[in-house]
Amino acid sequence: MRYGFTTGSCAAAAAKAAAYMLLSGRNKTSITIETPKGITFTAKILDIRRSEHEVSCAVEKDGGDDPDITTGALIYAKVSFEGEDILTKQASPEVFIDGGIGVGRVTKPGLDQPVGNAAINHVPREMITKEVLQVCKLLDYQGNLNVEIMVPDGIQLAEQTFNPRLGIIGGISILGTSGIVEPMSNQAILDTIRVELKQRRAQGYDHVAVSPGNYGLDFMKKTYGYDLDKSVKCSNFVGATIDMAVELGFQKMLFTGHIGKLIKVAGGIMNTHSREGDCRMELLAAFAIQNGVETEQVCRILECVTTEEAVRILKECGKQKQVMDQAMERICYYLDKRANGKMKIDCIMYSNEFGELAKSEEVSEWFTLLVQEQEP
Repeated sequence: MRYGFTTGSCAAAAAKAAAYMLLSGRNKTSITIETPKGITFTAKILDIRRSEHEVSCAVEKDGGDDPDITTGALIYAKVSFEGEDILTKQASPEVFIDGGIGVGRVTKPGLDQPVGNAAINHVPREMITKEVLQVCKLLDYQGNLNVEIMVPDGIQLAEQTFNPRLGIIGGISILGTSGIVEPMSNQAILDTIRVELKQRRAQGYDHVAVSPGNYGLDFMKKTYGYDLDKSVKCSNFVGATIDMAVELGFQKMLFTGHIGKLIKVAGGIMNTHSREGDCRMELLAAFAIQNGVETEQVCRILECVTTEEAVRILKECGKQKQVMDQAMERICYYLDKRANGKMKIDCIMYSNEFGELAKSEEVSEWFTLLVQEQEP
């Protein structure tokens, strides 16, 4: 199946091309960037528009074999000189990034970007900055540059996303953690999970670390020093991954996940995709009530659009630990129930903002195992 590239990769490619054309005065019909995944992306540059002090161009979003609503959309970048003094030199150039037409604006807390910012997530921002600074270095430019990302069809496209509910208004989000869109047919994902589990079992391991996605694997690496390449990414298929691990003879599993995914498991939901079920706030509210959180705050939790926002409320109430510990108890109950006594499962739940939220009682045993695997 064919990879696609994220809106973040398209924005970075367009920004790099526009910066090159602005600083060199020459046209660019294609551009190549390196994605965080290490896969190169060569994009065709479309609709070039230039003036003395700015250049804009577009890259067409290609979803590969997993097209979504943004496939075919034009992702524009406009690069301009920052300030009036174009020739000002400084120790090193800076890149200032914002969103224009069709890029959403954050209006509620708890998301990747703070309230008021354009909905361009931190990884795409890093990609844009990296690629534009490469051009500055290549062409010996030491001033600052403004980068504005635009999606002319973004307002209409956003109506088909969760953005309005999340409090992102005026357009789509510019997303992507790896820079690529991996084919996401359910069977392809399940087949990949099985292959990765089988490979690990064939290497003689009877234990496996699992996480739903890139954020969980990154959390494991940054917090515990565990190499994400040795973990299995299960996407939304929590239950099916447990079933396969049991079938292959694994004795232990460490499951690490963001609260937005794992809180669903506390309700017995084993496929965490939003179309399969979403009771995140209801579960958090129930646990909050059981731990004595006042009705007014429980109502606030029920109105939250992200679990990060709900955790913030619990922290304000002084009830974060109690509620998270109870949630972890229920998560472990359903993980163990799915394994049916045939595999021991430990669990770590985290938040992007607050870090580790809760963990099962015997997680510490895993740290020794993980360290041993890092040794040559």
